[in-house]
Amino acid sequence: MEQQTDFYTPTGIHVFFKDPIENKDIDVEEVINKAESIIPHHLLSEVEMIIVGWFNEFEERGINAFYDGGTLYVSNIQDDSMDMYDDIVHEISHSLEEPYGYFIYSDKKIENEFLRKRKYLHDILWKMDYKIPSSVFMDPEYNEEFDILLYQKIGYDKLTNIMTGLFISAYAATSLREYFATGFAEFYTHPDEHGFLQKISPELYKKIISLQNPEKLDNQ
Repeated sequence: MEQQTDFYTPTGIHVFFKDPIENKDIDVEEVINKAESIIPHHLLSEVEMIIVGWFNEFEERGINAFYDGGTLYVSNIQDDSMDMYDDIVHEISHSLEEPYGYFIYSDKKIENEFLRKRKYLHDILWKMDYKIPSSVFMDPEYNEEFDILLYQKIGYDKLTNIMTGLFISAYAATSLREYFATGFAEFYTHPDEHGFLQKISPELYKKIISLQNPEKLDNQ
C-alpha cells in the first residue's frame, strides 16, 4: 500500500497514482528518486507532476508514457523498475524541448547527424527491396505513416539488427525529437557508460553534455 500513496519528491514534483502499479516489485518512489539524483535539477524544472496510471493515449499511440504541459503521464503497467525509469527519463527529455528547443536544435548539428543516419538507413533498406522514397527519410519531423512502416512493415526487431552502430535504438530513427530523447535516456540510464552513445552519436552526446551546464542555457 505504501507504494500506492501519493507523494512529493525532494525537488517538489507531485507524484499521483491514478491506478495502482501492477508489478508490486516496483518501488515508484525509488525509481523517481534515482532519476532526481542523476539528472541535474535544472533539467527537471519543467516537470511539476507525474501521474501513474492507464490512459487511452497509451493504447492509441502505442506508447508507455508522454509529457504534456508540466505533467508526465506514465503507465502503471511496467516490466520492471528499469523499464519505468527509462520511460520517465525519456519523457523528461521532451519537457526540455519548449524551454531549450533553440539551444538543442538551432545550430542544426543534431539534425544533420540524424539525417545522415536516416540517409544511410534508406540506402540499406533500398538494397533490401524496401523501395521508399528518400524524401521520406530526409524529413526530421515525426510522420505517422513512416513510423507504421518501421514498426509494422519492417519491424523493430529487424530494424534493431540493421541499425546496430547507427542508432541507439530503432525508435531513435522515427524523428529528430525521438533521436534526441533516446540519446538523453541512454545518457542518464547508463551514467557511467557513455562510450557507445559518444561513438555513434557524437553531436548528440556533446549537446547533452552542454545541457548539463545551466550557464550555457542561460546564455542561449
